[in-house]
Amino acid sequence: MNTRKISATKEDLQNFKEEIVHQFHIISEDTISQVKQVAEGVVNVNEKLERFREEIKDDMANKFGTLAQAIKGVDDKLDRTRHELKTEIQGVRQEFGEKLDKTRQEFSENLDRTRQELKTEIQESRQEVLAAIKFSYAELDRRLTNLEKEFLELKHRVEKIESRPVS
Repeated sequence: MNTRKISATKEDLQNFKEEIVHQFHIISEDTISQVKQVAEGVVNVNEKLERFREEIKDDMANKFGTLAQAIKGVDDKLDRTRHELKTEIQGVRQEFGEKLDKTRQEFSENLDRTRQELKTEIQESRQEVLAAIKFSYAELDRRLTNLEKEFLELKHRVEKIESRPVS
């Protein structure tokens, strides 16, 4: 009878051991599945961040391109205006001789004033564009900071899951 108790106990221990191993496999499979999900989430966050970076880069390129075109247009207009004024002055010089100095002075003042006004307008436009760019960078920085926080939270969760004792 003693032998039956011992063998039954050994059999119970064997069954208990198999049940523990089985439970361990279930828990480890679940943990591995959760780690894979977290890893997929990290990959998705990285992809979203890269797409966002590309969008911002393209947006900035478009804004700078528009500004460069506007400045070139103003420069071309100034060049055309300067050329037209020179041509007109030469005609006036031939026609009016003595009145030329007075007329030249007036045109020069107008040109300087126009140039100054255009420079002022260009500078104001440039400041507005730079302010918009700074705002875009600030928004990007805020979003990037949020993404970094989320990434750190995910990383912390993974570490927490990995550091759980197996029971």
